[in-house]
Amino acid sequence: QDPTAAHYMFQDDPFLMPRNAANSRLFSLSKESGRSAAKYIIKQFPQYFDKTFADPNVPCLMPEALTPQIEGMSEEALKERIHLRMVKDSVDLFDQLIQAGTPVSLETTNSLLDLLCFYGDGESTRGKEEEGKEDLEEPGVNTSEQKASKRQFQRGSQSFGSRWRENNNAERIFKIMPERNAHSYCTMIRGMVKHGASAKAYDMYIALLNERHKADVHTFNALITAVPYLKERFLERWELAKVFLNHMAQQEVQPNLLTFNALLKILRRCGGVGRSMSLLVIKEMEALDIEPSLATYDHLLFIFYRGVDLCPSGIISEVLDDVEKRSFTPQDPDDANFFATAMQVCCDLKDIKLAYRLNKAMEKGDNWKFLDMDRLNVYWSKFFSLLCMMEQIDVVLKWYKEMSPSLFYPTPKNILDLLQALDAANHLEAIPAVWEDMKQLGFSRRHDLLEELLSLMSREQHPVEIQLAFAKCAEDIKAVHEQTGREQAPLEWTGSALGHVTLLFSRAGRTQDAWYVNMMEHFQRINRIPTDRVMDEFLNCAKQTNCPDEAIKLVKLAASLGLPSTERLKSRTEKEFELSEKQK
Repeated sequence: QDPTAAHYMFQDDPFLMPRNAANSRLFSLSKESGRSAAKYIIKQFPQYFDKTFADPNVPCLMPEALTPQIEGMSEEALKERIHLRMVKDSVDLFDQLIQAGTPVSLETTNSLLDLLCFYGDGESTRGKEEEGKEDLEEPGVNTSEQKASKRQFQRGSQSFGSRWRENNNAERIFKIMPERNAHSYCTMIRGMVKHGASAKAYDMYIALLNERHKADVHTFNALITAVPYLKERFLERWELAKVFLNHMAQQEVQPNLLTFNALLKILRRCGGVGRSMSLLVIKEMEALDIEPSLATYDHLLFIFYRGVDLCPSGIISEVLDDVEKRSFTPQDPDDANFFATAMQVCCDLKDIKLAYRLNKAMEKGDNWKFLDMDRLNVYWSKFFSLLCMMEQIDVVLKWYKEMSPSLFYPTPKNILDLLQALDAANHLEAIPAVWEDMKQLGFSRRHDLLEELLSLMSREQHPVEIQLAFAKCAEDIKAVHEQTGREQAPLEWTGSALGHVTLLFSRAGRTQDAWYVNMMEHFQRINRIPTDRVMDEFLNCAKQTNCPDEAIKLVKLAASLGLPSTERLKSRTEKEFELSEKQK
């Protein structure tokens, strides 16, 4: 793998090579957006895509037929529209059949409920169709509520997508059904949970019990997921979850992996109760011979390592012992969060050995596929910050060269961590290379990074060749402050940045740059006062380059600003320079 190459998805077009994490995300999303736009065009204008010119014709490579083939009012036509995910057309045709007195079978009505509950009574899109294909073809195996709840928990509320409207088409059709079976109730419960109507879902579950029906495991999983929205107190949440578990046992419903993951997910939101009960949940999984997924471990780490009161590293060590032995396959939407969560725990514990173990586990088999573009950057960013904090500088720089930009794009915090690591190791000669990377990443206008960079370069005197390289960096920074592009506001000088740049020019013997470009033009303009150190360094530079005129200008500047160092600078100038009568 070429460490200087970007991700393979960007290599078709050199113009779209991302410079930083924001560009990387934008360009990757733009490709997906283009695919979605193409699907939209095919769906909206199917008449332009109904001819087949390919020879031989390969059906799996051709666009899907999205136009209904069965005309008229019949149950077969309704089935076809449900299969094509045509929500509005399916509801309209169902209403026409009912008004005409044509009976619709229970199976077909349940399929229509599946469609309405999945899309929340809204029209389908091609992106949602791909997500829901399994759901509608296999009514007994539905992962839609898991995907919805994943997004809901990530955002802290059930706010994703469409909301469950009062008396919507799903409720209306459910009420007029002449007969209802367990599937009808389960579909409604899962649809209500998915679209944020948790209280209604619970009421529907009570109605299911009153009708002496049994819920399936997927319905119980959805109800457990909705527990935090039904109860506020931590103990009440756990008690309600136990009620559902007892009902599963009474109805002889076997829990699966997603059941236990849903339990752990609600324990994440149960405070101290979560810590005491989560290990019991894991033991119950072992008793039922259910292997944990990465989502299981993700919930466990969140429960034990959130907040300031971090647990010892025992839990995560045991988790890694198991993760290192396996190559995982996706079983839960939250599986993808594990590696980023675990690396955050390693950073919080400041344990580099655990981070190395985690990274080795991530690279085993297909585990790396759990990291999409965003999570990949988060994972490597945290890993690199930990390296900067805990490792020797040679190891840090080795990882930096191998990781950027092939694996991740450094964030401003990563650059700050790297600068601090260089400072701690007294390896400041590498700063010019870091500055080049900052320009490439688009960080050349960030005040916090510029201040840190200038502070480190100007803090001490260095050998001549290093000072010349630092002066070149100072010249670039000066140019950044002076550029006035159409879309960019000029970067304002701060007194400290101005002083640091003046020092760097002075130490490199660039007296004219130090005076004309900075002090005389800018210190008074921005109403700032140069420090004694800046003026002494400039005077030293003027002495080395034999520029008495600049020294006199410095004394005049100090006098005009009313600085107490004026007399000292005046006496130094008289002693260290050969002045003409006019200059005296």
